[in-house]
Amino acid sequence: MLRCLFALVLFAATAVAASGGALARDSVDVALVLLADGSGSIDPEEHRLQREGYADALTSGAVLSAIRSNAHGRIAVAFVEWGAPDSQDVVVDWALIDGEASAKVVADRLRSAPKRSYGYNSISNAIDFAVRLLDSGPWAGERQVIDVSGDGPNIGGRPILAARDAALARGITINALAIRQPGSDVALRGRGLPPLEDYYRDNVIGGPGAFVEIADGRERFAQAIRAKLVQEIASLGARAKRAQLR
Repeated sequence: MLRCLFALVLFAATAVAASGGALARDSVDVALVLLADGSGSIDPEEHRLQREGYADALTSGAVLSAIRSNAHGRIAVAFVEWGAPDSQDVVVDWALIDGEASAKVVADRLRSAPKRSYGYNSISNAIDFAVRLLDSGPWAGERQVIDVSGDGPNIGGRPILAARDAALARGITINALAIRQPGSDVALRGRGLPPLEDYYRDNVIGGPGAFVEIADGRERFAQAIRAKLVQEIASLGARAKRAQLR
């Protein structure tokens, strides 16, 4: 009898150990990596506007309502600024947002942290970095999303389609925010590339419901970030309801 009891205890311990990773990672509705352009094309004022835009969006009533619309009512967020192939700076490491107070903590970090990214436009290496972050995060997301914002195409690092397809193969959704600057379309045409939003649509985004939001000028940047985050975070039911109201 004792031998049987010991065997059952040993079996249970082994099962717990085997599933330890899953048990240790509490579930969130969305695990979201925000990849913000910190490359050399972003001047100090644009960088400040980006940080403020994300900080304001994460604490907005619209985004907090989107978080509450999900089953768990909480998301996990990491904020990374990217530049050259070897430049990915974790500005805010994984943080849980489940209401106004926790959102404000993340927003305050965004506003106060210095800029450390440098160089030019390796979206591909930034995506690879985000995939590794999602793998190592402390919370298991019901959905995993990488959110890329940028004002130009991929320049350095490995081919962008290889990085995108590797992330999609893992069930990760990639969305994008195209930051359009005056003259950007002319510069892209000079390199034989389409308008930025089309480039992102063809080369960067993918996965269920993937989309490109457009920030056309500085005035629209904060509004575009808020709209994009709401769409990424909200439950399917809430998204469907908003679509019917349009």
